[in-house]
Amino acid sequence: MELLPRSPGDFGSARYWDRFFRQRGQRPFEWYGAFPELCPVLHKYVRPRDKVLVVGCGNSELSEQMYDMGMCEDIVNIDVSDTVIHQMQERSGSRRPKMSYVLMDMLQMDFPDAQFQVVLDKGTLDAILTDEEEATLAKVDKMFAEISRVLQVGGRYLCVSLAQAHVLKKAVEYFSQEGWVVRVHQLASSRDKQQFVLPVFVYVMTKFRKIPGSAPQILEICPEEQGKPMRVESAERLVAAVKDRQHYTLLCSQLSKTPCGEQVSLDLCDKESGKPRYTLHVVDSPSVKPSRDNHFAIFIIPQGRETEWLFGMEEGRRQLAASAGFRRLVTVALHREQHYEGMAGIQAELSGKVMELAPPGLPARQQVPFLSVGGDIGVRTVQHRDTSPLSGEYVVEDVKGDGSCYFRRLIFLHNRNVVQSEARLLKKRRKDKKKPSPAEPPAAIDKSYLCCEHHKAMVAGLCLLGGPDPLPGSPLAVLVVGLGGGSLPLFIHDYFSQAHVAVVEIDPSMLEVSTRWFGFFQGDRMRVHISDGLDYVAKLAAEGTISWSIPGALSRPVGDMLGTGLLSPSASHPCPFPAMCHELQPWVFVLNLVCRDARLKESVLATLREVFPLLYARRIEGEVNEILFCQPSPEGQRDPTELGARAQALEGALRQPGRPWDSSYVLADMLQAVKIL
Repeated sequence: MELLPRSPGDFGSARYWDRFFRQRGQRPFEWYGAFPELCPVLHKYVRPRDKVLVVGCGNSELSEQMYDMGMCEDIVNIDVSDTVIHQMQERSGSRRPKMSYVLMDMLQMDFPDAQFQVVLDKGTLDAILTDEEEATLAKVDKMFAEISRVLQVGGRYLCVSLAQAHVLKKAVEYFSQEGWVVRVHQLASSRDKQQFVLPVFVYVMTKFRKIPGSAPQILEICPEEQGKPMRVESAERLVAAVKDRQHYTLLCSQLSKTPCGEQVSLDLCDKESGKPRYTLHVVDSPSVKPSRDNHFAIFIIPQGRETEWLFGMEEGRRQLAASAGFRRLVTVALHREQHYEGMAGIQAELSGKVMELAPPGLPARQQVPFLSVGGDIGVRTVQHRDTSPLSGEYVVEDVKGDGSCYFRRLIFLHNRNVVQSEARLLKKRRKDKKKPSPAEPPAAIDKSYLCCEHHKAMVAGLCLLGGPDPLPGSPLAVLVVGLGGGSLPLFIHDYFSQAHVAVVEIDPSMLEVSTRWFGFFQGDRMRVHISDGLDYVAKLAAEGTISWSIPGALSRPVGDMLGTGLLSPSASHPCPFPAMCHELQPWVFVLNLVCRDARLKESVLATLREVFPLLYARRIEGEVNEILFCQPSPEGQRDPTELGARAQALEGALRQPGRPWDSSYVLADMLQAVKIL
């Protein structure tokens, strides 16, 4: 501890370093790794005939090893410590005649201009740039100016550093403004003996003649030894990329020492584009009893299934890890913008990287299994990509589900882990009667399919209208707020022959998407209104009636349902329901409430209670969603058993011979599990 300076400023003091090396003696002191870690990068930028200047050499063995390995011999080492220069002259003078050690301050060097092809700095910049005080920055500017002066055009300044943000930013800004090319390499750490938890970087600044005017900056990062450099657009982005690597290394270090109490998430990016390629979640299961073969496994989530509860939710992944029987499971989600060469290709790509996330106690040379569902990485085909002014960037994609089913999905990319809308696809019928190829995508939309539990609940909620035996042939007026792919209004239109369906959708792009890709259509019994949902409902309330009519003698609808969106009245959008309650009898309002904020949720419920004397609630297991069935009169209250019977009767009426029906729909389950709020 006595070797540590009293203040960071002492790192720039010759007196401090004289004392440091006198007390340390002849033992080499290696800042930021030894020759084996630096060698791969040095070989790229140091040639045998180069004249090399090492600034702040200390008593490191780096120069000696470069000389002895034949990397280069014409090496000049300088330092401000007279003690260390004498030590190194004695140690190396007769054995390495072409290498010299000179007492010199790098802020004021005696060398002629353009004397060297390489300037090598191992930790010296970090020792000087300890803060961002004006005097410190001025000293660093002098250091950089001297390095620039003694380097030839085309010469390289190689700076080995821990890459603290202020150090990297200063170096990058200075040399890029001078027109130099700046490239940052991350050194591969020694897994057997790592001196620093933080990763070590080498800045490679290549000198070019400064061009008058605003020449474009060339800034690059090489996160791996053999990887291609990635171009970044600004110094800020380069600093952020380095910070990401530091965070990843610290995370790996932490995970290698102790089990993680909470799930850890991180992205691995594509080397070419810099975009996320894999999203990893590290899940530890302390309840799993340890054995030789159950320490660690990698689970590849099939493409398109990352949104399922088992893979997309924290509790689901915890259940997956426990059922798989591994102490640590890393789940890997594949990104839709990327191409993958099957399970073998993914395994070859990830094998080295995921081992950095290995748990403590993993036996040496333990083979880590790669798991998936049936060994399959799934199928994902992006059919359409566009941007909406209201919804942002979105994609329509076909994915293979569990088994042989295919699904078409609408995904808003600002929330890429949520399926906005989903339709099941029917396989094509081939005229030649041959079986379709497994890779051949199906095309037709299965309009009997409802993907969401809250859609099934809304269909079940129609049995709250009228008598105990509501029939699909009864006149019905339905308002659905939010179109998406249109599966809910399509289902109601097809299965309730006398239903007139109005859909209000705020984004006109969604009407085009649902029509082109999801089989939606408009006709005499189904129309779409492009409007804000609350505005449209308020308009209906102001008119005192429904703005579309049912043919026949009825002057008002038998029932009315508002669907899928969260309606939260405010001062600018007063609650329209009281006026509608008086105009529409009977009717039911079914709301899919998605709210993680307990206070906001209670506020919404309080507003609904003021309007609706009768509220039923149905929780969706494994999801945040809660389905609310709201009615304007308490006289219609029924116990869950009776509601379940009504829903069962409705399902029986809907399941007609020759009409497709998904056996996973049990409408009675939706209502016999409700509670009254």
